[in-house]
Amino acid sequence: MIESAGPRPRVVVLGGGYGGFKVAKGLDDVADVTLVDPSDAFMHNVAAWRALVEPEWLDRIFMPYSRLLANGRFLRDSAVSVEGRKVTLASGAELEPDYLILATGSSYPFPAKVDEPDIATARARFREAHEVLVDAQRVLLIGAGPAGLELAGEIKAFYPGKHVTLADVAPDILPGPYDQALRDELRRQLDELGVELKLGSPLRELPSAPPATAAPIAIATEAGDKLTADVWYRCFGVTPHTGYLRGSLADARDAKGYVRVDEYLRVRGQDRVFAIGDIADADRNMAAFAGSQADLLAANISALITGEGEPAAYERWPTLIVVPLGPEGGAGQLPGQDAIAGPDVVADLKGRALLVDSNAELFDAPEAG
Repeated sequence: MIESAGPRPRVVVLGGGYGGFKVAKGLDDVADVTLVDPSDAFMHNVAAWRALVEPEWLDRIFMPYSRLLANGRFLRDSAVSVEGRKVTLASGAELEPDYLILATGSSYPFPAKVDEPDIATARARFREAHEVLVDAQRVLLIGAGPAGLELAGEIKAFYPGKHVTLADVAPDILPGPYDQALRDELRRQLDELGVELKLGSPLRELPSAPPATAAPIAIATEAGDKLTADVWYRCFGVTPHTGYLRGSLADARDAKGYVRVDEYLRVRGQDRVFAIGDIADADRNMAAFAGSQADLLAANISALITGEGEPAAYERWPTLIVVPLGPEGGAGQLPGQDAIAGPDVVADLKGRALLVDSNAELFDAPEAG
């Protein structure tokens, strides 16, 4: 137990995504928190597809880290090496906190995620991509997971006259532990929207043009189907950001680069080093799960700091997914419900507001400086 009159224990959180910013916020009142991220703002990428089709959303999806913490600090930097609890940053600075939380997330093709480090540049890239989409008559989406489905729905909801083709090597949409009834309902709605599905055959090659840029696209599947478009989007390819880990932390990664954690979200073999969100093997990659892990970890570390209460174990979530197809469409599978959630439920839960306000309200601290 740490005496309340003594200095607060130091907590460093690497990464300001859904898990990182929430755990930093949750510990701000009990610890000396430092949040490290190379960007100057959190990007609410759940709403990224909406910002592509309706750029007015760009004013809502970027939330400055300078408004997150009332007591702690934000460092715009990135980790280049972490061994044990010793962190070396790109700037050359070194940190060795009492508790280290790894929450560096994952990369995903633009515009689901953006790698520009400042708000202005990121917004400009979105606006350029929006103009490309506006001018395109035919759109090709490669990858029929949640990202591809949501993007197809957004484009057809806002631009119903555009021809949208969704291609995947899998024989059906939405891979994962989901009921077939969910896939059937989503396919029914996609058909109503006029989305063309090309499933079950590999592509002979990916388009040579970069995604989200204007270019004549003409490729084929192994089955012989010709796919043409004026722009294409890559809707697959998650990569966890764990390349900076060294020594025993690097050894804790699995073959895909995910960090193995125990039931308390501690990195395997470590005492006060934790991993949450997309880099951890605690659960599937989903913003809601990262936030749940952050809440649990903040409560557990608070208990360790104050000596009040006992740490709780993280339990994997049951099957859960909500897939909007535009503001008013989509379907989902919710825990404890046998029936598939339809468009009205999905629109209320996610489709219309895209969870922007619930995240924005956490960025309520006075502007730093």
